[in-house]
Amino acid sequence: MPKYIFVTGGVVSSVGKGIVAASVGRILQARGYKVTAIKIDPYLNVDSGTMNPYAHGEVFVTDDGGETDLDIGWYERFLDITLSKRNNITTGQVYLEVITKERRGDYLGKCVQIVPHITDEIKRRIRLAAENEGVDIAIVEIGGTAGDIEGQPFLEAARQMRLEEGFENTLFIHVALVPILKATEEFKTKALQHSVNELRRIGIQPDAIVARCEKPIDKATRSKIALFGTLPESAVFCSYDVEHVYEVPLILEEQGMGVFITGRLNLSWRQPRLKEWSDIVASMKNAREEVRIAVCGKYTKLIDSYVSVREALIHAAAYAGAKAIIDWIDTEEFEAYPEKVNLLSRYDGILVPGGFGQRGVEGKINVIKYSRENGIPFLGICFGMQLSVVEYARNVCGLEGANSTEVAADTPHPVIDLLPEQRSLENLGGTMRLGAFEIIIKPGTLAYKLYNTRVTRQRHRHRYEVNPAYWDVLTRAGMVFSGMSEDGRRVEIIELPSHPYFIATQYHAEFVSKPGKPEAAYLGFIRAALNRRKNLENYSRSRNISLPLR
Repeated sequence: MPKYIFVTGGVVSSVGKGIVAASVGRILQARGYKVTAIKIDPYLNVDSGTMNPYAHGEVFVTDDGGETDLDIGWYERFLDITLSKRNNITTGQVYLEVITKERRGDYLGKCVQIVPHITDEIKRRIRLAAENEGVDIAIVEIGGTAGDIEGQPFLEAARQMRLEEGFENTLFIHVALVPILKATEEFKTKALQHSVNELRRIGIQPDAIVARCEKPIDKATRSKIALFGTLPESAVFCSYDVEHVYEVPLILEEQGMGVFITGRLNLSWRQPRLKEWSDIVASMKNAREEVRIAVCGKYTKLIDSYVSVREALIHAAAYAGAKAIIDWIDTEEFEAYPEKVNLLSRYDGILVPGGFGQRGVEGKINVIKYSRENGIPFLGICFGMQLSVVEYARNVCGLEGANSTEVAADTPHPVIDLLPEQRSLENLGGTMRLGAFEIIIKPGTLAYKLYNTRVTRQRHRHRYEVNPAYWDVLTRAGMVFSGMSEDGRRVEIIELPSHPYFIATQYHAEFVSKPGKPEAAYLGFIRAALNRRKNLENYSRSRNISLPLR
């Protein structure tokens, strides 16, 4: 039977519960235990698929087609495991299931209530995710903060699970913000104390507290948290700001987190093996070269909208011995002021990520055109690939007004069009082409060189595709379709052989990137960008001129 670790949050949202949960998993994995992670989101949406990235951040897609919270991505990156849509539980899923059962008559004669029916469904889903994977420990992160109305049924379900599973099989970790008062440089713990009291009010006493702070808390603060939290000091930890988020398992392990958890859950003592992880972190921290990347998208005001893209660039750069310096550029800037696109000359590589809708589209097309014409390494992802086709159709194939029907339904040349199976759909939620599909790669292409295989499996999230009616005109003009769907009906990868590095994918390659295991298209992109930078530096030295500043 699996043991359960519940991670709750206090004071503010986005305090770092997901990173703490993932770090705890990594610490336990280092001791040889099989771990999974579950994210509970208290919103009424069934999944993240219909939410604006500015409201919720990135939608992370699982192999089995789940549109999930971005924390699922952090779990996969830290734990190097493949999770399922079952690992993201929402209020919408729970209530939908209970109401469906009520309408079907499963509760006939009963008054359906939050307790026990909603809480029983929550517990069922938690156990299902844990037991189906046959794990030793399931880490359950409960979204939001203690005291939120939306989260109360989930906290009540967790409270019940302690009674049902037993004290030695359950553990509560509370993560709460400890701000520093700038005027006096004091650590302020009152808000943390109130969040702990809020948990106690509903019957949960935390077994451990993680103080989230800008810098390590001092001994006096640790003692104060322990006193008011009714805990030994050995159960108080600090997750402080670090250069790379992947350092968090190491700093928590150094503070004794692994020893505490294994003792508290009555797990057998095992020597932790974190050297490989430490080496990965060191490769990120000690990289001497820099590679400058412009990510040109539409949701750049909230970087969490592209968190997997950012991490994939960091993974690839570290693997190549470099540090990725990333600038986030809103492509609307290149619509209001098209001449500003020339500023991209200072970057070593340009990436156009996914997105939906009309806003910023012409700016993205201007970016793609500039990269293509000036030989700057380019990587396009999903919508970035589709707009690469639009740009090529307009400016190389001479198809004036070419566009995607998502952007312009009346375009004379719909080079990107709705997937045939999408035309009769009425609901938007969960109906895109979602999840992992096999891609057949053409030998002799850049894609084949990158992946070194005929078949790769990648995750998708799209409704539109390259229109087969325009395949011939695009390929005759020099574009290569180097990756196709298994049935040969869909273009998955495009590239331009005449360009130093121009490749775009219909799939989201970033979703499978891991620390120490960068995704091939991202690694190739970073290596091409580094090569461009070295060539520019050599040229500059030979001419005694300075490279443009960022």
